[in-house]
Amino acid sequence: MADRYADAPGVAAYDDVSASVRDLVNFVWRRWKIIAAVPVLLIIFAGLYLSRTTPIYTASAQVLLDPRKERVAGSQDAIMTESVLDLQAMESQMAVIRSSVLLQRVVERQNLVNDPEFAMAPTGSSWSIVSAIRSYFDSSATQSESVVAQTVERLKSAVTVSRAGQAYVITISVNSVDPEKAARLANIIGEAYVVDKLDARFDASKRASAWLSERLEELRGQLRESEQAVVKFRIENNLVQTGVNATLNQEQLAQMNSRLVQARGETAEKKARFDLLNQLLAKGGNTSSMPEAIASPTINALRQQESTVSSRAADLVARYGERHPLVVNVRAELRDVQRGIAEEMTRLSANVRNEYNLALARQEAVEKTLREVTGQTDNDSSKIVTLRELERTAAVNKSLFEDFLQRAKITEGQSSFEARDARIITPALQPGSPSAPRKNLILLMAIAVGLIAGFGAGFLIEFLNVGFTTTEQVETMLNLPVLSSISQVNTRDLKVGETAVPLSSYPYVKPLSRYSEMIRAVRSGVAMTDVDNPPKIVQLTSTIPGEGKSTIALSIATSASQSSLKTLIVDCDFRHPSTSKQFGLEKEIGLVEYLLGTAELKDVIRFDKNFQLYVLPAGGKTQNAADLLASERFKTLLSGLRERFDYIILDSPPLGPVIDPLILSHVTDKIVFVVHWGSTSREMVARTVEQLQGHKKIAGIVLNHVNDQEAQKYGKYAYSHYYGSRYYKNYYSE
Repeated sequence: MADRYADAPGVAAYDDVSASVRDLVNFVWRRWKIIAAVPVLLIIFAGLYLSRTTPIYTASAQVLLDPRKERVAGSQDAIMTESVLDLQAMESQMAVIRSSVLLQRVVERQNLVNDPEFAMAPTGSSWSIVSAIRSYFDSSATQSESVVAQTVERLKSAVTVSRAGQAYVITISVNSVDPEKAARLANIIGEAYVVDKLDARFDASKRASAWLSERLEELRGQLRESEQAVVKFRIENNLVQTGVNATLNQEQLAQMNSRLVQARGETAEKKARFDLLNQLLAKGGNTSSMPEAIASPTINALRQQESTVSSRAADLVARYGERHPLVVNVRAELRDVQRGIAEEMTRLSANVRNEYNLALARQEAVEKTLREVTGQTDNDSSKIVTLRELERTAAVNKSLFEDFLQRAKITEGQSSFEARDARIITPALQPGSPSAPRKNLILLMAIAVGLIAGFGAGFLIEFLNVGFTTTEQVETMLNLPVLSSISQVNTRDLKVGETAVPLSSYPYVKPLSRYSEMIRAVRSGVAMTDVDNPPKIVQLTSTIPGEGKSTIALSIATSASQSSLKTLIVDCDFRHPSTSKQFGLEKEIGLVEYLLGTAELKDVIRFDKNFQLYVLPAGGKTQNAADLLASERFKTLLSGLRERFDYIILDSPPLGPVIDPLILSHVTDKIVFVVHWGSTSREMVARTVEQLQGHKKIAGIVLNHVNDQEAQKYGKYAYSHYYGSRYYKNYYSE
């Protein structure tokens, strides 16, 4: 049932999430010092920055640009047209507020050249030298202009102009160390902008009015000259009166001109019909397609009669033949009808000619009458043209003069009318709190950045931690079980009464201690690798020296002897015989002498009464340790020892520096690999274990020197020592 639920997708997902949360909590527990130290350090730096930074206050005023302009009555034709407030126009107005000209007025009005915040105060000896040289060559006026320009630039850097959303509202913000000064400057800049717009509008109106006045004088003179030219030309050419000594006014002249236009149009229409008739006659005389012929009811009736007679003639020809009297009569009748059509067409053509001649005669009569009433003859056409040109010039000058006169009056009215298209709608108030530096934001950013940097530093330390710290790492990377995790034993725990005992003899002195229980776990793990044939010869090795391999080997041997097993520990490390030193046999004959044939077995094996086990020391120094361990004599020795002893421990050297452990792995039953917790490089251990993996003899890994306090930070249940450290004393009484 439990397995079935464990295989469920929901349960697996919950386990993954739970494991991730536990890993994160454990990581924070392990690296909380660095994670907390970095934010605290940044908060301290932020506090120092805030304590040394002068607070800046920001005050804002809002100016409304009203698009609904107030106009002078009748100003639709004014010279100064109003611009549309689009995005570009709003940007232009904001540029005006930021302009140096407008801000210079504020600087001069507020005397900011003497304000320490905005004035460019001299600082440093280098400035004094440069300023002295410059003042020697520059005049006082130039220096004053330079100071004002620098003050304007400082003020410009403190002013921010922006648009309030999509409304026609401009926000003017001023930054200052004095809140009262910030509000005062914001309001003054807004007022200066409003006044600037009024001044600009007034100046434009004045300039337009002055230009119109000058233009009116020119137009008045032109109108006077053109009218005098018309009068003079009439007098010189006797064109002022008609032939009957009656004055001809403009209305009568217009009527005559209208009659002339009408007569010319009628003549043109008749001429077009006449020209069409001539074209038809020139092409063969077929005038049946003329509009008059098509519209004539007489011709239409004759053509219908012609069609009827033609049909009857064709019927009679088909019935009686060509010479029948009825056919002859019908054809004579058809010729009479056709003759009538031709006569009617001739009459219509004559009518077209007569109508054209009549229209042309009427046009000539009207033109003659017009020439007579204007006092002109056929020989004076050039004078008429000249007179008309002079009259048109006078009319144009009069119209232009009247239009400019009207516009001048409107513009003069605009110059005296204040159109308030900009006004302050929200004056700046004195801010109650500084806008910069934003303490809360800076502190929050310091905390956030500090936490991120702290976690980053923690992850970096984790990444740089090359050793194995959890059983999961060992099992995942090496694909081997962890037989036991052996904790570090304090010096005070090694005391029995007032006497300190070696760690290797601790399982013998205190068989119920936590350390003894961990060693028994190693033995049990080795035995469980082959339950039917429990291994007798167990080899212990490690990657590098100093991982506690010899101590673990001696502890396993001591634990086995406590279990009434006839145990033998063989020191196979000829270079550093740590086990032999533990028993004080480093200068005695041992395995080397036996393999060389210079000593008997009974002379090299000793029994230690304190540990109740047998010891085969390493013996003297040798230059060919690998050859001795690979010899047949050594294999024969192990075969014989297998018969005599219940448990044999081979303490071999580390596999990293020498090849001896790899040679021993061929004659052992199982291998116990000791790894220093959190110290030995994982990659080095993996490469070393890979050399032994071919024999499939590695029983598992023993994590040695585990730091209990640090190990718990990788997960409370990751190591068996957790149960020992917390519950073991309540379960056993030593």
